[in-house]
Amino acid sequence: MTSVIVFGPTGQVGSVAARTAAGLGATVWLAMRDPSKSIPGLSKESEAAGGLQRVYADLQKPDTVSQAIKTSGAKRAFIYLVHHASDHLRGTITAMKSAGIQFVVFLSSFTILVNKGLREIPSSDLIPYVHAQVEANLDDVFGSDSFVAVRPGCFATNLLSEKGGIVANDVKLYGAEFEQDNIVPSDIGRVVGNILVSGPKNGQKKVYLYGPEILSIHDSVTKIGKFLGKDVKVTILTPKEGYDKFIKIGMPPLFADYMVKTQISKGPDKGNGERFPNYKEGVDNVLLYTGQPPVSLEQWVKENKSVFDE
Repeated sequence: MTSVIVFGPTGQVGSVAARTAAGLGATVWLAMRDPSKSIPGLSKESEAAGGLQRVYADLQKPDTVSQAIKTSGAKRAFIYLVHHASDHLRGTITAMKSAGIQFVVFLSSFTILVNKGLREIPSSDLIPYVHAQVEANLDDVFGSDSFVAVRPGCFATNLLSEKGGIVANDVKLYGAEFEQDNIVPSDIGRVVGNILVSGPKNGQKKVYLYGPEILSIHDSVTKIGKFLGKDVKVTILTPKEGYDKFIKIGMPPLFADYMVKTQISKGPDKGNGERFPNYKEGVDNVLLYTGQPPVSLEQWVKENKSVFDE
């Protein structure tokens, strides 16, 4: 029986990955900074019945990671990005290897361009840069055959930042024509759980994952409104207004500035590969690993209608 350790099981991907791995018969350890915290989709009763066990660990503290792995006896691990890790998790990755981990699944990003080396990405490209550095560290420490980088597209849950405007029939958007694929986190989690237990398929080392349809943010928002029976009015914001909006929702200034520049500089792609590398493969991968096609935006809204009613 495979023993795996899932770091960040309270997250929208990690929680599903943990449940999926347990459903596949693995012994699952839940590595958490706060072991008392509730986990989406898991009650105490279901944790006990599924044999899931909690253990303290903090990815920014390699000693705690090492101890958690030794306690668990796990040979496989799922990790995620820690934005503020000064060494891009190299110390933690080294500790994982020394403690007995043999295979790692890392939640990376589709923004890493396939024609660029991981170390060639400039630090000014904030999102691809930080993910690429972790991938490069995994490659250095574990080797390319002992880790898989899962590279999902844009999360559908990002659209929840517009929930208030959708409910009020008055959405104010910056970068309205910026496209995204709206993959749902549960699809990503199911794929991660399968790879964690059974390994990648078809020799994949970079597993792209995408939602079934590329839409602009404007079209995504208006479609959500339509699914909810609303005719949503959309007002387009200037770059300055967009920056102020990003700051208001809690983005650090550097990241807000990056988002403003990114969303205004990227034109339509429609799956041609410039912004969404390996798009068709990424859509097909959801079916390949889970046995089900990726969840559509409409299906996601229907399943989460209560969220928009809050």
